[in-house]
Amino acid sequence: MRTVVLTMKASVIEMFLVLLVTGVHSNKETAKKIKRPKFTVPQINCDVKAGKIINPEFIVKCPAGCQDPKYHVYGTDVYASYSSVCGAAVHSGVLDNSGGKILVRKVAGQSGYKGSYSNGVQSLSLPRWRESFIVLESKPKKGVTYPSALTYSSSKSPAAQAGETTKAYQRPPIPGTTAQPVTLMQLLAVTVAVATPTTLPRPSPSAASTTSIPRPQSVGHRSQEMDLWSTATYTSSQNRPGADPGIQRQDPSGAAFQKPVGADVSLGEMDSWKPGSVLLDEGLVPKEELSTQSLEPVSLGDPNCKIDLSFLIDGSTSIGKRRFRIQKQLLADVAQALDIGPAGPLMGVVQYGDNPATHFNLKTHTNSRDLKTAIEKITQRGGLSNVGRAISFVTKNFFSKANGNRSGAPNVVVVLVDGWPTDKVEEASRLARESGINIFFITIEGAAENEKQYVVEPNFANKAVCRTNGFYSLHVQSWFGLHKTLQPLVKRVCDTDRLACSKTCLNSADIGFVIDGSSSVGTGNFRTVLQFVTNLTKEFEISDTDTRIGAVQYTYEQRLEFGFDKYSSKPDILNAIKRVGYWSGGTSTGAAINFALEQLFKKSKPNKRKLMILITDGRSYDDVRIPAMAAHLKGVITYAIGVAWAAQEELEVIATHPARDHSFFVDEFDNLYQYVPRIIQNICTEFNSQPRN
Repeated sequence: MRTVVLTMKASVIEMFLVLLVTGVHSNKETAKKIKRPKFTVPQINCDVKAGKIINPEFIVKCPAGCQDPKYHVYGTDVYASYSSVCGAAVHSGVLDNSGGKILVRKVAGQSGYKGSYSNGVQSLSLPRWRESFIVLESKPKKGVTYPSALTYSSSKSPAAQAGETTKAYQRPPIPGTTAQPVTLMQLLAVTVAVATPTTLPRPSPSAASTTSIPRPQSVGHRSQEMDLWSTATYTSSQNRPGADPGIQRQDPSGAAFQKPVGADVSLGEMDSWKPGSVLLDEGLVPKEELSTQSLEPVSLGDPNCKIDLSFLIDGSTSIGKRRFRIQKQLLADVAQALDIGPAGPLMGVVQYGDNPATHFNLKTHTNSRDLKTAIEKITQRGGLSNVGRAISFVTKNFFSKANGNRSGAPNVVVVLVDGWPTDKVEEASRLARESGINIFFITIEGAAENEKQYVVEPNFANKAVCRTNGFYSLHVQSWFGLHKTLQPLVKRVCDTDRLACSKTCLNSADIGFVIDGSSSVGTGNFRTVLQFVTNLTKEFEISDTDTRIGAVQYTYEQRLEFGFDKYSSKPDILNAIKRVGYWSGGTSTGAAINFALEQLFKKSKPNKRKLMILITDGRSYDDVRIPAMAAHLKGVITYAIGVAWAAQEELEVIATHPARDHSFFVDEFDNLYQYVPRIIQNICTEFNSQPRN
């Protein structure tokens, strides 16, 4: 019996051990089968902006083709959240145009996002934005959990429209009503309203629904003066059962904003950037920045009016404060009408009195809103009305690269004058015109009959403006009529085809060099001639819209080395001149002139001055008189430069009248360089002596 009991105990223990081992093994097998949930990388479209995604840090997958310029990117390395996420990734070099995974991290907003061209993407500049982001390779940090589904700022995000997983904020349901989705800004407003006691006395229900009141201000606390900008209409508390009326005001976008009772207008704790607090394009903006920051990026400007404009405003004591304010209002109206921006017009202001002073240059304010704010802050300087001194100041100092002057944008000066200047303007204006500056005059309240004896320079406006055809002059009888000049002024300064003074002696010609390559020149001297051509070319502004250069080499025969439309930059032209090979042969100058007229100048642009510069070292084997006359009749201004054995009488026949200004004789090739300044001076003197009517 005892043996049986022991046997049964042993069997029970053995069974227990078998079950224990089986259970452990089963648990191991189950553990192997249970896999961790796989992280799914959310996909976004090329046009999704970082500011629309609420998550402060996330990994996403971009599709191919985001290099397209329609997906705007703002900044370099650090991007404004108004940028395309995937476009920024391509620009930064983290992705190529085939797409892929990236890590995006939100950072604080900044000022001065710089545009640049990188990896096939042209990013744009932006003065400031409330939030930024950086793009990194998709290497997850240890211990950081990244969302498999992104949270967007609205229920209808670009990703959602593409059928991707998103999360939308929902308002808690109210009994008897249907829950509706709300934006994060609305939720944020509700949270602030519930959490903070009011600092305002409660108005009566009737007043609350009809009266718009200003936002209270905390004196001396900049960080606490905040405003909620929202494009959505806040749900009125009067529509909810049992709710008290709130305080209603009009937001900057024009939508009614209902502030619930109990909400504190002081939002100082939101002043610093925190993930989730200003992640939307509709964010919290300090009150002081409302005049210089909008919900959308500022305009890039009107490309149909790309000018660099300086206003010379009259700050003399005689005009008084009231008329000075009228003058500033005109400037503000012009700034608004022009649509200021880096791709369009830029504008600076100089005030003159005894001496001129720049208030701001072309690059100080690059949008109409900031410019108008700056104009409002200008104060009157007083003094005399020294307009001539002011024009000289602008000519020498204002239109420089350091001040934002852009090559290819016409330089325009608008001068406002009360009565008449107290100094002379003619000489200063002439230098301005020769520098390519288009001068407009607006004169107000001219001298009365008994005052004309005090006018320093009668008819000063016609002596100053770019042309005397009436296009550049505006006159009003009274300061109260100054606003009438707005539309005609804006129309005229933007009519770049008629800004005649933008054309200078150095940027408005088609210049054809006709080079003697005969045997008497020799290889060494031919290289010296090419250096002379190079030195002359360097003096001009070269582009397809500025001065263009062509060249012909001749002996008995003629050869077109390159035409006017072959090269459009100065480095390319200079390299082409170096590559011209010496030909060697006889000297048929007459035939060469005819060839140049047909092969070069026949293809010259109608609005270009035609200049032929012929260099020869001997007498021509053929007649030069008829070809030279043909050139003169076709409007080709001909300069003839003779070296060594060239015939002086032939040079004078070839040259345009007067010959003394257009023909030069050099005894040796090595002395050619000495005549470069004189030839340039003669070209410019002749250009600037053209009638201004």
